[in-house]
Amino acid sequence: MRLGIIGLPQSGKTTLFNALTRATQPVGVSGKMEVHTAVVDVPDPRVDKLSEMFHPKKTIYAKVTYVDIAGLDGSSAKNGIAGALLNQLTQLDGFIHVVRVFEDENVPHVNETVNPQRDILSMDSEFLLNDLIAAERKLERLVEEKKKGVGRDKDLVEREMVLFTRLHEALSQEIPLRNVPIDDYEDKLLSGFGFLSRKPILIVLNHSEGQTPPTIEYLHQHSKVVALQGKLEMEIAQLAPEEAQMFLAEYGIAEPSLNRMIRLSYELIGLQPFFTAGDDECRAWTVRKGATAPEAAGEIHTDLQKGFIRAEVISFDDLMALGGMVEAKAKGKLRLEGKEYIVKDGDILNIRHSG
Repeated sequence: MRLGIIGLPQSGKTTLFNALTRATQPVGVSGKMEVHTAVVDVPDPRVDKLSEMFHPKKTIYAKVTYVDIAGLDGSSAKNGIAGALLNQLTQLDGFIHVVRVFEDENVPHVNETVNPQRDILSMDSEFLLNDLIAAERKLERLVEEKKKGVGRDKDLVEREMVLFTRLHEALSQEIPLRNVPIDDYEDKLLSGFGFLSRKPILIVLNHSEGQTPPTIEYLHQHSKVVALQGKLEMEIAQLAPEEAQMFLAEYGIAEPSLNRMIRLSYELIGLQPFFTAGDDECRAWTVRKGATAPEAAGEIHTDLQKGFIRAEVISFDDLMALGGMVEAKAKGKLRLEGKEYIVKDGDILNIRHSG
């Protein structure tokens, strides 16, 4: 999973990237397109609990890749997004839009005043325009293809025209494609287009210490809003683990806001974790919500999906309540599930397979 950190200049994108990844990228104005990437563990206390129970040789968390992207400044809402930058954005699974809330006279705002709602709309407008241009171009090609009457099946061309006309109408009304119902067949048709306004988005209100963040209504589907103090979170993240714990305890903070943000961004894409646990390894794996047991097996290894027979399944809560696998088997909580089983968040799986 790859999530792009976007926002206007001086909004705190790189500060947040440094906080998430414990990196030390310089913060400040950049007049060119730059990309920095890092892989981050998804905090999950259940993985820690499994590790305490099984004492494995390795403990592995689920991963998220964060991409810090500079180059968006609001100006492309007039002409569209340039090629190299657009190529980076279309390859992402979702966005974290950092919105400036903090006031600082030493850090000028690109639009002179701090106005979170305006800045959110500015970024949305860039994405909407880009998608509108792409939908128009596709419709033009489809019309030309229909006139020629050769090549692909006519029914397929007609179906695509209906779909892209619907998308074009929504975009013309400034409705992001996240809000447009798309069925499974249409989803496959759109998989290669990378429409930006269709990607899930997490709005991060970056405020300063002691500041009360504003209430922002962002009523679009596949989107959430969260507030955090980017500078403080970066400082905590760059402390040694023991010092960070002391700092959090001193201020009565249960966990860094970043941990919640990472979990939210993970859920935003429609993913969930399942676990494997044993003496060799305790590990969190990622699978889409609604995935079957064979699909989960395929995340571990393609051979497990091909040779799938059954999955031994127990929920994390049941395992913790009973105290171990031996007790779980004795109480009948370790059950066998077949190919139709839908994996749930927190399931612990052991795959039985042939070959």
